[in-house]
Amino acid sequence: MQLSNRTLNRTLLARQHLLARSTLTTAEMCDHLVGLQAQDVPPPFVGLWSRIADFDPATVSVGLEDRSLVRITVMRGTIHLVTPPDALRIAPLIQPELEKVPFRKGFNFGAMVGLDPERVRADGEAVFGDEPVSAADLRAAARRLYPDRDPGAVVQAWLYQLPVLQTPPRGRWRDNSRPVWSRVQPWLGAPLDPTYPVAELILRYLRAFGPASTTDMQAWSRLPAMKNAVTALGDRVRAYTDEQGRTLYDAADLELADPDRPAPVRLLGWYDNALLSHRDRSRVLADSAVPPLRVFASNVSSILVDGFVAGVYKVFVDSDTARLRISPSRPWSKTEAAQVESEASALLSFLEPDSAPRIEVLAPGADLRP
Repeated sequence: MQLSNRTLNRTLLARQHLLARSTLTTAEMCDHLVGLQAQDVPPPFVGLWSRIADFDPATVSVGLEDRSLVRITVMRGTIHLVTPPDALRIAPLIQPELEKVPFRKGFNFGAMVGLDPERVRADGEAVFGDEPVSAADLRAAARRLYPDRDPGAVVQAWLYQLPVLQTPPRGRWRDNSRPVWSRVQPWLGAPLDPTYPVAELILRYLRAFGPASTTDMQAWSRLPAMKNAVTALGDRVRAYTDEQGRTLYDAADLELADPDRPAPVRLLGWYDNALLSHRDRSRVLADSAVPPLRVFASNVSSILVDGFVAGVYKVFVDSDTARLRISPSRPWSKTEAAQVESEASALLSFLEPDSAPRIEVLAPGADLRP
């Protein structure tokens, strides 16, 4: 069965809870999505606000404090907001791929070339110990142990070599504190679980992002042998083709969304999972979409109109005023423009409740900078 791009779009949005806001809790949403992209502090809050009805940002702050949520480096070598069970079972799958990175010639211009990886790892384990350690203290230790190397590169190598996570206060609502790191096991009080099958992880990916090709799976996870994972799932997956004739896989017990179902306007956080989790992003980036360099720029976020990226926005806070500036990628109808402004106004009230709100819709393709 061949699937249209619009069917893929609506199915992705339905599974991402972007067609209708969900009643799932914050932890349940993190579990369903296999984590939310959280390299920076604001994006997971925007992502959850866009997906959960009456989302309370305090649920993230409390979860980080009581350790029912954690910020950890997993898929694509980036930080995600996940539940502890996922931290313990996904980290061992991702770790072997992360550990290859620091000693490649392209890593920080070869900053670690010539060093013994096992010695570097042992030094990192000693520096971390069992207690959280600040980024500043990590850099000081790196300078002491490797005076002829870039301390930032040494610290980054440790963060790749060792299963670590970020501890509060960073990551709480409106708290952009400098990172404090801890090894996973001491923080969560439980050992890593190396027995979690890759196939189970991929089935969960399909439930949140499918249907998808094996190259999509690899783009999301950065893990090898995706065909083996699909084979291991057997009749738990079914196969389709897309408009280009590529094979797509999906969880066999899930339905596809109606391609004619209306899609409400949604404002995503930058680097949102819905945009980063496929090799072929045409299911959300239409031909007329914003150029990818703008969509994936730091602090620049995407706007979905009729289910596809149709513009970008950025929030600027000056004194007592918060401005949400919008740059469409194409002309919008009056109805579309009104829907975008309504959703933007609601988001700005959520993000900056103490500032005077101001929505600015620019000409298509305009620079977001004031």
